[in-house]
Amino acid sequence: MKKLLIASITALTVTSLTSFVAPKAHAADVAQSLCEYVAADDKKRMRSFLKTNKVKIRSVFDGIQCNGQNLLEFAATRGSVKTGSLMISKLPKKTVSANLALLTGNESLTSAANERVSS
Repeated sequence: MKKLLIASITALTVTSLTSFVAPKAHAADVAQSLCEYVAADDKKRMRSFLKTNKVKIRSVFDGIQCNGQNLLEFAATRGSVKTGSLMISKLPKKTVSANLALLTGNESLTSAANERVSS
């Protein structure tokens, strides 16, 4: 009985230690998936992915870089208007206005950002 108890405690300890490692791998998966959805301009899958993983774009925006660019700049350079507009609508006005200069290559996103900042 004591051996069984010690074995179960050891198994719980190992299981709890592996759960501390998992968030780093999950964060990398989230970043890669979001970059892929922005590159493909797939708003539906992006929204579904965020909802499924209980992630808000405003909470991960500062930590994700795609090809050395933040998500909005990446969307502008790739011409991803649908996903870029979704991010603009979900991000705080302060963040959108700080990134407004980076959206100069895409008129649709620039106008959406200007509209968001002015409202």
